[in-house]
Amino acid sequence: MSHFETGIIDPLYLRENGFLPSEERQRKGPVAVIECIQEIPCNPCVGACQFDAIHMEGINGIPHVDFAKCTGCMSCLKVCPGLAIFIQDRSRATPSVIVPYEYLPLPTKGGTVTLLGRDGAVLGTGTVRFVLAADKVSKSSLVSVEFDDPALCEQVRNIRVG
Repeated sequence: MSHFETGIIDPLYLRENGFLPSEERQRKGPVAVIECIQEIPCNPCVGACQFDAIHMEGINGIPHVDFAKCTGCMSCLKVCPGLAIFIQDRSRATPSVIVPYEYLPLPTKGGTVTLLGRDGAVLGTGTVRFVLAADKVSKSSLVSVEFDDPALCEQVRNIRVG
């Protein structure tokens, strides 16, 4: 079944269509991963990127990241209304992912959270590195979680507190 039928994007589809950075690129530092695959009129991520790393073919295009230009600065993540952008970082001893988070209570720095996959399945636990509360620019809070297994970078897409 396709993601249009299930609502869940297959990581293989993302890899085959250039939506995921190579392992080599991930080891160089934080990088944005955009899992926006619907052709809808939306492009705030393109304008937010000061490194010209995100491009689209027209307003209804699908955004693509030039992973060589991306610094993982979170500008695109802060403005994405679709919660479709994540920052992956496998350059540190402990890998991490920054996810948009719109629930209360917010997790706390150093706290333990449950890591969730695209389908809501539990992937394990992680430790909160930092929390940026929602503000005028970022309508969603941003939560950075770290974990032991580097393979989880491409799988963790949400968290559960408590």
